[in-house]
Amino acid sequence: MASINFDAIDLKLLAELQENGRITNVELATKVGLTAPPCLRRMRTLEQSGAIRGYHAEIDPAAMGYSIMVFAMVSLKSQAEEDLRGFEAHVRALPEVRECHMLNGEIDFILKIVAHDLQTFQEFLTSKLTSAPNVSSVKTSLTIRTAKDEPGVPV
Repeated sequence: MASINFDAIDLKLLAELQENGRITNVELATKVGLTAPPCLRRMRTLEQSGAIRGYHAEIDPAAMGYSIMVFAMVSLKSQAEEDLRGFEAHVRALPEVRECHMLNGEIDFILKIVAHDLQTFQEFLTSKLTSAPNVSSVKTSLTIRTAKDEPGVPV
């Protein structure tokens, strides 16, 4: 996505929407100093430009029975582009993997994984992750607690 030139109102819109994606257009317009129609036009422009990629509900993992969150550092046997894309396709198909980031350095990928319990995670690890094609090694770290979990970016 090309760099977008945001004015002060765009930045206010983005900050408000990032804080509360369920805000009504009328409330949003009031907060940023616009009337409803131009506010909605600006929102649509931000969506079409790709600056706003979507709207999501933040679901409590524990409420859904996911008591375990693990970060897995994955090294691959080959870093050929085809092999990297193959691994990315593999993890995209695994609903337990909530995030996948390719890294620069010793580790190829870091994954954020959720599981109902340690047994379920162990089964996932051995049957779906370490056994995946081209995986050389997987190092895992179980989270103890989360001190900060802030979605989005500073606006």
